[in-house]
Amino acid sequence: MVCFPGYSPAGFLLLLLQASRWCSAVSEFSVKGPDEPINVLLGADATLPCQLSPEQSAAHMHIRWYRDQLSPAVLVYQNGQERGGQQMLEYRGRTELVGDSIHKGSVALLIQHVRASDNGQYQCRFEDGHISQEAIVELHAIGLGSAPHVHMMGPEDGGIRVLCSSGGWFPKPRVQWSNMAGVKLPTLSESQTQDGDGLFYVEASLVVTDSSLGNVTCSIQNPFSGQEKVSAIFLPEPFFPRTSPWKAALAGTLPVLGLLLIGISYTGWREHQAKEREVKKTKKESHERDQMRNEKEMALTAKESDELRKEAFCLLFIPWICFPLGLNLYCSFSDWRKEQFQLAPVTLSHEIFHQNNSDPERKENFREGTQDLSLSNKQEDCNLITLTQEGFSFWRHFWEVDIEDIDEWTLGIYEEPIENNKYLQKKKYRVLEKKGCEYRALTYCLQDISLEKSLPIEKCPRKIVIFLDYEDGDISFYNMTDGTHIFSFTQASFSGSVHPYFKLKSMEMSSSAQC
Repeated sequence: MVCFPGYSPAGFLLLLLQASRWCSAVSEFSVKGPDEPINVLLGADATLPCQLSPEQSAAHMHIRWYRDQLSPAVLVYQNGQERGGQQMLEYRGRTELVGDSIHKGSVALLIQHVRASDNGQYQCRFEDGHISQEAIVELHAIGLGSAPHVHMMGPEDGGIRVLCSSGGWFPKPRVQWSNMAGVKLPTLSESQTQDGDGLFYVEASLVVTDSSLGNVTCSIQNPFSGQEKVSAIFLPEPFFPRTSPWKAALAGTLPVLGLLLIGISYTGWREHQAKEREVKKTKKESHERDQMRNEKEMALTAKESDELRKEAFCLLFIPWICFPLGLNLYCSFSDWRKEQFQLAPVTLSHEIFHQNNSDPERKENFREGTQDLSLSNKQEDCNLITLTQEGFSFWRHFWEVDIEDIDEWTLGIYEEPIENNKYLQKKKYRVLEKKGCEYRALTYCLQDISLEKSLPIEKCPRKIVIFLDYEDGDISFYNMTDGTHIFSFTQASFSGSVHPYFKLKSMEMSSSAQC
């Protein structure tokens, strides 16, 4: 046995035993982090726990929080204090160790004002001499974006294209369309982009072809937290494109005509073949005697066949195909709403006085090309819309009204009773009313109210468009500022003459409403 000078064999063995115990004590520690990711909303503070096991002081150790590489780090603690020289620039002034628990082996990291770039894995590392241990902590930065904005884009593929958009999400959100029954609908297209802060803006579109759906819902969900935001839109049935009866008839007639033409051509060909065989047989029996006669018969046969084809073409092809094609297949579809509804010939006129306006009188035209009418202040309670024809009694019509900076108004239609009508003997009103910041929908006849519903309108409209479908009994109001649906009176069952209605005050349940 080799011994060190000054040590006996027994003393040397005792020294080795103590050194072995000291090394075992130093190396027997581990680092523990949370089993689940830490979820934190953007802008809030995040605490990432990290603990020595067994519990012991870590004040003398070298502690390092880092991301992908050891240096530069998120935070460095050495010789009893934090070292800023090795810290990443984006974490300076935003990180620190939580509390004074380092003597118990706890070195939780506090990250202030969490950003999207803070999302991901963090390494918690302890170094004691030549020994080091570390643990991984996962941080989920959660961004909940704005409520989805859903609006109609126009007709497409026999239906209506609807667009849903929202911004401020992190990470990339999930988008889902559904109907009122909760049945999922397939998304037509989806695009997602990131801004300079790493937040996502998403757009998704859907083509609705079923006019009976009513409402469709767009939900956007955060994949980390499962939280979602939802918006819905109402799709009135009159807005869906209607198939022309000529096109439907033509689609069923063309295959039948094609089969008829094929049948006629085949029959003509068979007859022609039979006649040719007969002619050949006759020519073989008496070629010299009947040669001239056979030539005349063949010429006559060809002429008759040609005339037969021309006659069949004129009688069958032209009346059933050419005329419908010319009338229906090349119709333009420039403006889907103007094709579905007819612009109403109405005139709107009123005087609004402003103290800070150099021109105290402002006249507003309802549509371009109409004439202004002036009313005195005494007439403000009366109907401000003049219809340049008799009331509506069929078809579909629309008109627009500017209501910007008007604090109190009533807008809609009234139904005028006609002679010998036992179902409608008084004027009946279906209107929207604004009074201050409150909106409501009303259906009444004089003082008898049959419907009163408050409307939760957050953004005050500056212009409203009214769509009237007389046959379907539907009156729909839309906000032209952002294209959203306000309210619809459905199944109205008109029996009288319908007139537009607008005044600058809310409804007073008295006979004065009839002006």
